Amino acid sequence: MENQPRLCSVQCLHPGGLHRLAYWEWGAADQDDVVVCVHGLTRQGRDFDVLAQALQPGRRVVCPDLPGRGESDWLINPALYQVPQYLADLVTLLARLKARRVSWVGTSLGGLIGIALAGMEHSPIDRLVLNDVGPSLDPRGLMRIASYVGRQMRFDTAEQAADSLREISLGFGPHTPEQWMALTRPMLRPDGVGWRLHYDPALSQPFSAATAQAIAAGEIALWQAYDQIAVPTLVVRGADSDILNVQTALAMTQRGPRARLVELAGVGHAPTLVQPDQVGIVRDFLLS
Repeated sequence: MENQPRLCSVQCLHPGGLHRLAYWEWGAADQDDVVVCVHGLTRQGRDFDVLAQALQPGRRVVCPDLPGRGESDWLINPALYQVPQYLADLVTLLARLKARRVSWVGTSLGGLIGIALAGMEHSPIDRLVLNDVGPSLDPRGLMRIASYVGRQMRFDTAEQAADSLREISLGFGPHTPEQWMALTRPMLRPDGVGWRLHYDPALSQPFSAATAQAIAAGEIALWQAYDQIAVPTLVVRGADSDILNVQTALAMTQRGPRARLVELAGVGHAPTLVQPDQVGIVRDFLLS
C-alpha cells in the first residue's frame, strides 16, 4: 500500500487555449479499476488521502485538482469555472487513465459533475457516490458559501489557518487536530511572511453572478441527468446539511437510480470521508 500519491497532469482544452489539470494518483499505475474522487468548490484533491489509502490495493484512486485549485492552472476567463468546463476536463482525464471500470466519488461540486457525467449515454461510470449533494441545492447553504468563497485569506502560521478554516467549515463535523491539519496544509501556500489560502479568488464570480432563473434551469438539467443514471448510486448526507435537504435526498431514493441513502449524525455539509465509519461506508459500497 502506498502512503503518498504521485502528482500527474494532463492538458485540457478551454475556449481560447489549453490549461494543465493536475491529479493525484494512488495505487498501481497499470490498475485498470479506477476510483475518481472529485472535491468541492474551494477544496482540492488531497482531501481524499485517507479514503484513497483505504481503497488500495484493489483500486487505483485518482483525485484531480479542479482548475483554479491545488496544483492545476488557473483559468484566464473566470466565467469558465462552471460544470461544463469541469466536465470536459474530467472526460479528458478519463481518456488518459484508460480505465476498464470507473467508480466516482463526488463531494458537493464534485458530485454535481458526477451526476452530469453518469447521466450521459455511454457514460464510463459504473458506481456513483454523491457526498452531500443532489440536483436541488438548498438556498441556505448557497448563501453561506457565498459569504466566504473568493475571500482573500492569509495567516501567520499554519495553525492559525487551520483554526480559521475550521470556523467556516463546521459542517465538516468533528475532527482531531491532526486530521484537521492534514485537511488544511494542502490548501496553503507560503507567501514569504506567512501562509495564504491557495485557490483562484475568481471562482466566486460565476457563483455570485448566478441568477434565480439560471439556478432553476440548472436544477431541471441536473434532475434530467439524474433520472438517466442507471448504475448503483450511494447518497451520503450529513444529517445537519444545509445543501442537501431531506426532501431532495428522499426524492433521490425514488427517482433515477433509486439511490441508497446513508445519513451521518452530527455532520453537516460536507462529510470529509476521513472518519473510519465514513470511509467504511464508501469503501464497502465501492468494493462490494
